[in-house]
Amino acid sequence: MTIQGKTVSQSQVETFHIVRPNDLNPAGRLFGGTLMSWIDEVAALVARRHAQMNVTTGSVDNLKFLSAVYLEEMLVMKGKVTHVGTCSMEIKVETFVEHINGQRDLVNVAYFTLIGLDDKDKPAPLPKLKLETEEDRIEWEKANKRRELRRKQAQEGFHFY
Repeated sequence: MTIQGKTVSQSQVETFHIVRPNDLNPAGRLFGGTLMSWIDEVAALVARRHAQMNVTTGSVDNLKFLSAVYLEEMLVMKGKVTHVGTCSMEIKVETFVEHINGQRDLVNVAYFTLIGLDDKDKPAPLPKLKLETEEDRIEWEKANKRRELRRKQAQEGFHFY
């Protein structure tokens, strides 16, 4: 079976959340775990759209909280595929606070590795990624560098557990 490629734009996802009182930590800011759950869901949606199969989160490679988010602020989460290997893919999720005037301020960037799963929950081959724009190519190259860094860390016995 030949797996057709898909473009970045074919699987992009954009979701919205209003920060509510139950989303806050005791300091009155958005609880980081809540945001992590939301962005993991965005990453999974992107991966499912690309793979057209079930997926599972393999790792969160990079998660940077750039600024706090407060009650009643509107969050916009944008996810896209940045790299595809044989059975795994990297998904970038950017989170913005969108103000009443439409201005968006970046508050979080995260990179996830997701794995495509067959009917028996085993890793499955994924559609290739067709790069259309210069931005797509730049993201692909950056993802290659992150991938190489992960390999090097594994070779050196550096693990996060």
